[in-house]
Amino acid sequence: MSQSSELPVRTSEAALPALLDRDHSILGFNARVLNWAERDDVPLLERLRYLCIVSSNLDEFFEVRAEPHLLAKQANDGKGLYTSDSFDRLSQALHAVVERQYALYNEQLLPAFAKQHIHIISHGERNPAQRAWVRAYFNREVRPLLIPVGLDPSHPFPQVANKSLNFIVRLGGKDAFGRQNEIAIVKVPRVLPRLVRMPEKVSGGEVLLMSLSSIIRAHLSDLFIGRTVEQFSQFRVTRHSDLAVDEEDVKNLRTALRQGLVHRHYGQAVRLEVSAGCSDYLANLLLNQFELPQGALFRVPGPVNLVRLTQMIDLIDRPDLCFPQYRGSYPKQIDPGQSIFDQLKLGDILIHQPFESFDGVLDFLRQAVNDPQVLAIKQTIYRTGADSELMDLLREAVRRGKEVTVVVELKARFDEEANINWAEMLESIGAQVVYGVVGLKTHAKMMLVTRREGKMLKRYGHLSTGNYNPRTAKLYTDISQITADAALTTDMEHVFVHLASQSKLPRLKKLWMAPFHLQRNLLARIDALGKAAASGQLCQIVVKMNALTDEALTHSLIRAGQQGVQIDLIVRGACILPPQLPGRTDNIRVRSVIGRFLEHSRVFYFREGDKEDLYLSSADWMNRNMVRRVELAWPVTDPQQRQRIIEECLTAYLREPVDAWELGADGQYQRFAVPAKRKLAGAQAVLMARYSRNIQGQRRG
Repeated sequence: MSQSSELPVRTSEAALPALLDRDHSILGFNARVLNWAERDDVPLLERLRYLCIVSSNLDEFFEVRAEPHLLAKQANDGKGLYTSDSFDRLSQALHAVVERQYALYNEQLLPAFAKQHIHIISHGERNPAQRAWVRAYFNREVRPLLIPVGLDPSHPFPQVANKSLNFIVRLGGKDAFGRQNEIAIVKVPRVLPRLVRMPEKVSGGEVLLMSLSSIIRAHLSDLFIGRTVEQFSQFRVTRHSDLAVDEEDVKNLRTALRQGLVHRHYGQAVRLEVSAGCSDYLANLLLNQFELPQGALFRVPGPVNLVRLTQMIDLIDRPDLCFPQYRGSYPKQIDPGQSIFDQLKLGDILIHQPFESFDGVLDFLRQAVNDPQVLAIKQTIYRTGADSELMDLLREAVRRGKEVTVVVELKARFDEEANINWAEMLESIGAQVVYGVVGLKTHAKMMLVTRREGKMLKRYGHLSTGNYNPRTAKLYTDISQITADAALTTDMEHVFVHLASQSKLPRLKKLWMAPFHLQRNLLARIDALGKAAASGQLCQIVVKMNALTDEALTHSLIRAGQQGVQIDLIVRGACILPPQLPGRTDNIRVRSVIGRFLEHSRVFYFREGDKEDLYLSSADWMNRNMVRRVELAWPVTDPQQRQRIIEECLTAYLREPVDAWELGADGQYQRFAVPAKRKLAGAQAVLMARYSRNIQGQRRG
């Protein structure tokens, strides 16, 4: 499938170059997502959605990645990976992204909404009738939930939860006891909507929205009778939120995690956001309170939490300002009128989500639940969501007397509470719930069904590059494979038994499993191709994944490229490999594709001469996936299905003319230039059109 060049260009073995910085690469990914919010060809509400996605991503970046840089800054430590300088460089890059966000919001999006007669109006822009309505709303819905806290020796600074909205107020005059305590904190309850739409009777025929912060700001003085509000600012603190539980020291992981969730909201402060007009006095007071340096302070000219602006999309009924609704076709390999178990006897089934719907996976499970010949269902759960039809099906399977075993990953970041709740529910009705291997996250996605067929027990399996989450299955590109392959399903059975019993894993015939074989097998395959290329063979590697940050794999790719292997990496997010360095990484190209759907499928292609191998996987090429997680990779051996994946997941993205960015040796991405006069469709748009034709065919049928 060589797309990059006709012949390999071999270079002499060169020294390994310095790798790119991971954290800055993550920020580069968010800059590419932000580009979608800046594009005029994207519907207006979708531009707002991309802006909010970047804000959500930055929140998670601070919660997970910022703490070691901050601690190094606070300790003035100049050694190691995290230093005072690394904090300063990261702070500068983060401020640049945030400034770009708010410039876009204020200078492009708000004027564009105004042209559509949609406004977020401040107190100063409201007429008397509107102000009266807002005052009534404040007194009825907001004020009863606010409790201002005046600070004094008996009322110290209150606990401020992670990412909560608050006001800090500097007061003039004296309190009811004649004291001059001048600082008060107003905590805004999270149950209050962050945007409120005015009724038509006072909106003048336009869509008028008010932010909660502007409503409170307009009535702050009502909260402090007899005092004057001299200074104020909204503020928001982001805290380190990566749960750390020593599994070796806890008797009950579920209980320990549930306790840890309480403390997550009050971890180490890592960022302080305040209004752009916040006085230096109040800003410094907050910085001192949270023990943060100036570089952690972000003055923002707008809402301190852009994420909550997603509510605006729900408050505005304007389908013309959104992407045209897309519904994936029912999987073309599944005949809805026939048993999936019978169809699997003819060959494996591939589902390319979201172009094909997740309904095929649900129907596989649904048939297993309803089939009296099915005796057992085993499944891993990493992220499934708080409201899941899939989990309801598992509950029904238990009710019908089937043996149900679920490996629940309790430590799935930011899904811990939902997974704990599901685990407790399943246990309460008699399912066997296990939590995998101590010290490892179970990130593999697999389902195994055991069915009685005559005197034999037959296994059927589902493997996926993505989660068992019907909602994200509409938004993420992933590959599902449903199989009756005896070797593959036997391997899956061995993995389930290993996860439940923690007994020694037998030799697997087809699956590559982390932390045992996956990295080792990938390194061996890359090194073998390097040696073959050095001897004159035409060799190629094409890998599609979300991140490349594992140093061992990165160095192996660089060495293989230096030996003559042509390497194309389609990496959506962070990538530490510097491509196209003369004499060092000439044979390696890296591109990132950012589209309407989140690219999530992991596909590994290896070619030596005429021999092609292709693997699907749950794992990105990150150190954590290779050594600290349970991951799976499996081969696609059917030639037609392998070619389908090559065409839809690799070739289409190597030819991507619209939504692709190319990584340079300096770590900077450049978007591919699209000729203005040529109307080109991106890979995702082409696939949407292709599978939409399947929907039309299904309707005619």
